[in-house]
Amino acid sequence: MKKIYKIEVDCANCANLMEDATKKVAGVVSATVNFMTQKMTVEFEDGQDAKAVMKNVLKACRKIEPDCEIEL
Repeated sequence: MKKIYKIEVDCANCANLMEDATKKVAGVVSATVNFMTQKMTVEFEDGQDAKAVMKNVLKACRKIEPDCEIEL
């Protein structure tokens, strides 16, 4: 399952770091963060609860940019 989320990210480098961090979260197959459109595309493993996985994604992204917001 693939979902698109609106994300607030301040720079292209942070977007790349957040993309890498998201890919390491359990339950995530792939992730893309687009700085220009302020969108994050996440593909989840089959059977995963997207909301639960996204809470962990948000935690990982906030380690990079503490004021990061993802519209869940």
